[in-house]
Amino acid sequence: MPIQRSTLTRPLVAVAMVVATSLLAVAQQPPTPTRVRGKIEKVEGDVLSVKSRSGGDVKLHMTADARVVGIIKISLADIKLGSFIGTTTVPGPDGRQNAVEVHVFPEDMRGTGEGSRPYDLRPNSTMTNATVAETVAGNDGQNLLIKYRDGEKKVVVGPDTPVVTYVAADRSDLKPGAKIIAFVKQIADGSFETSRISVGRDGLTPPM
Repeated sequence: MPIQRSTLTRPLVAVAMVVATSLLAVAQQPPTPTRVRGKIEKVEGDVLSVKSRSGGDVKLHMTADARVVGIIKISLADIKLGSFIGTTTVPGPDGRQNAVEVHVFPEDMRGTGEGSRPYDLRPNSTMTNATVAETVAGNDGQNLLIKYRDGEKKVVVGPDTPVVTYVAADRSDLKPGAKIIAFVKQIADGSFETSRISVGRDGLTPPM
């Protein structure tokens, strides 16, 4: 007796529907954050309770070797030829890359994360860590040519763009009210573990 094609097709269709439904469910899940930005509300031993910038409550478990660095404000004039910087940029209507923030690395951090990649600070933003190869004053700020191993980028730093740098800090700087950005990974109970925290000094919100 010939096998009816519909008999074979129905199970295949059912499997395809299950797979498609599973893929859709995965696609709809929010991405697991790799950074938490917010204000410390409570410190309990190695655990920080943080109110994130989006309004959520986050528990951060610091690893035993967690590194803490401070962030302080500096001026646009502190961006020198040869400085190794990081900058978050977004494309302007004219196609130029406008700096949302610039952080100048101290010499012992030169080369950190060199390159350019998508970033999560703003929609369509990019983080580029590179060396300042050229700096020219313009009508709307400072025009920088920055170069990294695989390329270069022209960046416009406006007069109101936050410019910061890193300074030494330790766990004593992690106190209620301090503003932080922490690099995290999610652990089994749904909270987050961090091994690197940047904390703003004197009430500063890390702009990156």
